[in-house]
Amino acid sequence: MKMNEEVALATAELLLQIKAIKLDVKNPFTWASGIISPIYCDNRKTLSYPKIRTYIRQELVKLINEHFASVDLIAGVATGAIAQGALVAQELGLPFAYVRSSKKDHGLSNQIEGVVESGQSVIVVEDLVSTGGSSLGAVDALRDAGCIVKGMVAVFSYGLKEAETNFQKANVQLFTLTNYDMLIRQAIEQGYVKESDMKVLLKWKDNPKTWGKPE
Repeated sequence: MKMNEEVALATAELLLQIKAIKLDVKNPFTWASGIISPIYCDNRKTLSYPKIRTYIRQELVKLINEHFASVDLIAGVATGAIAQGALVAQELGLPFAYVRSSKKDHGLSNQIEGVVESGQSVIVVEDLVSTGGSSLGAVDALRDAGCIVKGMVAVFSYGLKEAETNFQKANVQLFTLTNYDMLIRQAIEQGYVKESDMKVLLKWKDNPKTWGKPE
């Protein structure tokens, strides 16, 4: 997918500005998965800034309108993309639902919350994509419900090879506003990190599961 460079750099700048994305090669972060990383992303912070929230909503809508036709439903991935997905659905005038990581252990045991009908064409909204596991889990749940998943849009992707492979296997098109490479470029240009840190940041992307761990 060819990314809109202007949008990608602008989105990266906004995420860096409000510290929705933090970069630190000397004091790396540990993800819930155990991966040690020089980058940490929490795009939920964008919801606290109306202008940024609106910008992201509009750019996600543009991605959907540009790449997909005849959409019946917008589905957000819980929990990070529930609000983003709802904003997009509101702007498009479409129904909205969200998908949990697993079925509830009480009540109706729903994994999908909202009204979803078999045969509906769905676009999934994500806030960020790492390996693609949880994102594609939502796709599986929607397909199990009889939906036709036309693709996914997201604010940010780490651009990992594993994710690319997983999306190809699942036959899901992914379009994002920005990605790791664009973010690093913007971070160096604007002085968020030193140019000498670039090698470290790029090396992490090559093998995130072993980066920062004793050899």
